[in-house]
Amino acid sequence: MAKLKTNKSVQKRFRATKSGKFKKMRAGKRHLLEHKSSKHKRHLRGSNLVTGAFQNQIRRLLPYA
Repeated sequence: MAKLKTNKSVQKRFRATKSGKFKKMRAGKRHLLEHKSSKHKRHLRGSNLVTGAFQNQIRRLLPYA
């Protein structure tokens, strides 16, 4: 069987944990930060786990993760 191709855009956005779940960074922290409150920006810090229904789609796009 041929090797499966990894979707590179998904590979850059998601990382697999040891338990097989996927981590992602929260959206909205790149630009236009002046009008966002400190509380809002603090909430956007750090990573977040992907929800269950979306995990299967990511697993299909990252066959070797």
